[in-house]
Amino acid sequence: MSLSNNIQLLKKLSFTKLINACKVWMSYHVSKGSKKNLNKGFPISLAIEPTTSCNLRCPECPSGLRQFTRPIGMLEPSFFKHTIDTVYKELIYLTFYFQGEPYLNPHFLDMVKYAADKKIYTSTSTNAHYLTPEMAEKTVKSKLDRLIISIDGTTQETYEQYRIGGSLSKVITGTKNIIEAKKKLKSKTPHIVFQFLVVKPNEHQLEDVKVLANELGVDEVVFKTAQVYDFENGNALIPDNIKYSRYKKNADGTYSIKNKLLNQCWRMWSSCVITWDGLVVPCCFDKDAKHQLGNLKTEDFKTVWKSNLYQSFRKSILKSRSEIDICKNCSEGTKVWA
Repeated sequence: MSLSNNIQLLKKLSFTKLINACKVWMSYHVSKGSKKNLNKGFPISLAIEPTTSCNLRCPECPSGLRQFTRPIGMLEPSFFKHTIDTVYKELIYLTFYFQGEPYLNPHFLDMVKYAADKKIYTSTSTNAHYLTPEMAEKTVKSKLDRLIISIDGTTQETYEQYRIGGSLSKVITGTKNIIEAKKKLKSKTPHIVFQFLVVKPNEHQLEDVKVLANELGVDEVVFKTAQVYDFENGNALIPDNIKYSRYKKNADGTYSIKNKLLNQCWRMWSSCVITWDGLVVPCCFDKDAKHQLGNLKTEDFKTVWKSNLYQSFRKSILKSRSEIDICKNCSEGTKVWA
């Protein structure tokens, strides 16, 4: 994050949030060191899913592939507000994203504003196809703090190899619209990020996207490694540049995860994901919500966070992450800032 963006985040802090964050930090490090679960405090970060619907057909995305085993739907404002009212005193950071395209939910920006008014740092990720001038102005007025725009190529030919069904010109126009809206409304937010998912078809354009971001006035460029489901025998999406790959090629020609899988995970003590229909799951790698730790349509969030089921899952992380399916392709720490 840039200095101005960090300042924006610091403005959201309160004494209660700082004390809670210290409890979470202490709990995690004691648990990691002792291999015995300790869980004080409540999450400092949440991701909540505006919708599972998407207009694109990206090849490694369950939403794009239409391969969900869970229902397709939209986050309801009343449920969202109730959830936020439960957690806002401790919560610092809220990501409006899990699967799907957030702007397809007609109430999305109203929910952003509700969270922003509760002094929560708000972020979302979009393919930018719906950032019309009107929607761009509404985005700025919602007080969204961080807008991540997925741009996985600097030419249409390259872009559409991963963002199937997408239009690069719409992404660029949408980016221009949000920058113009910020200027018109004299707003420092949202902080605009170009996120470039590095795959083999686009890895030759890493420098080009930096140039494009600079020309447009984008605040930041982040290169993200791609999760590939079938990687053991190679995959056409795995880049040659090992810096931007989650996988390494072995002597026998097969591939394996590059990062060592340690029996620890900061996310399990500091954050979680809430699906559009109220399911609590451990993290963004549980795309089909197989590891359901609670249902906020019938349970209170803070009860779920401290429940025996959640505590048992944390213990399993400390014991052997390699036995947990969603951990086997984990990418913690695999974003590269330009």
